[in-house]
Amino acid sequence: MTHDAGISYNRIAEACTLKPERVSQIARGTAAVTALATVERIAGGLRIPGALLGLAAQPWEDTTVPSTEPHHGDDPMKRRNLLRGALAAGLTTPALAALTAARTDLDQTLSPSAPEDLADLEAAAESYGYGYHGQQPTRVLADLVADFTALRPLLTVPQPAPVRARLCRTAGQMAGMTAIVLHDLGSRRESRAWFATAARAAAESGDPQLHAWVLAREAMVPLNYGAPKAAADLAERARHAAGHRPTATATLAAAVAARAYALNHQSRQARTALTAADALMERLPASERSDTWLTYSEQKHHVHLSHAYTTLGDTPRARESQQRALELSAPTSTMTRTLLHIDAAACARHDGDTEQACRRTITALTALPDAYRTGLVRRRAQDLYEAIPTDHHHERAVQELRDILAA
Repeated sequence: MTHDAGISYNRIAEACTLKPERVSQIARGTAAVTALATVERIAGGLRIPGALLGLAAQPWEDTTVPSTEPHHGDDPMKRRNLLRGALAAGLTTPALAALTAARTDLDQTLSPSAPEDLADLEAAAESYGYGYHGQQPTRVLADLVADFTALRPLLTVPQPAPVRARLCRTAGQMAGMTAIVLHDLGSRRESRAWFATAARAAAESGDPQLHAWVLAREAMVPLNYGAPKAAADLAERARHAAGHRPTATATLAAAVAARAYALNHQSRQARTALTAADALMERLPASERSDTWLTYSEQKHHVHLSHAYTTLGDTPRARESQQRALELSAPTSTMTRTLLHIDAAACARHDGDTEQACRRTITALTALPDAYRTGLVRRRAQDLYEAIPTDHHHERAVQELRDILAA
């Protein structure tokens, strides 16, 4: 309609000090004008009398003649006549601006609008949940933190309660996933700091499942870095927060607790937690079984079972889970597949074949790209080496594994 009248979006944008794309979106109805300052800017740029929009007279209007009539904006009949006059010429730009102002005036009282960037950031958090997908952890980390920082400006201004809850939920997810990557890279202290931020954001979001997820994932830091008792305490807090319903978080928390108890030589508690995790997994809704960091897939379940049963020395069941997890793991799941191979090597050590255990671990480590030969993978291989009795340390395979870990 503006083009038919010989008016371009560029001219309108210049007059109203808006971007042409924004003007185009407003004209096509794909974006709304909700801010009073923007409405006033458009009214001034297009010389729309304030009375048409329920505003005070614009500075450029002739206000030298005093009026004894009520203000147009407060007179329903006057406003009706002004709208009819504006629309008599068709859906021109002034008429559309008047209609938009009338709609947004009420729309603002119905429900608060969310910042335009929020939906994009929520989608970004969902996409990060799918893991590395063959990308180097450091690259994923850089992208995650860059998007996380985009949340700060939105959180530093007053927001309606539902919008702030969404912002805090997204912040909690992104901070938690940042902590996961830092954990995988071996940066234990930084990982715990990011989990602390994630926990605060989750608590403010009012989402108990997200808060429980943060605790369960945080428990994996002491679990994998030599503090199983602390890991068990965090996992139990996560189980309590998640409740008894079959959710992804409740299942994850039970599986992590089982691993922590196994490492702490609490076999009975470990097997009780494994039974609970299996029972929850059987009842887990399909909607929570996708393979992401925020949900709990069958593949992830068998990865946890593999480590728990390996630690318990139950090598037959450990191997069953290793095989199933490998079948379900994508070829790009570099770190997960390596950890499963190291678990298999640990099973060989439990069964008395030290040489095979070392050879399989060496093969797993040397097959890794350089970017993955740090952090969690190295720690798991180091645990295997340290579990080898000293009377085997003179053996060639054991010495080769020691040299690779030292390098």
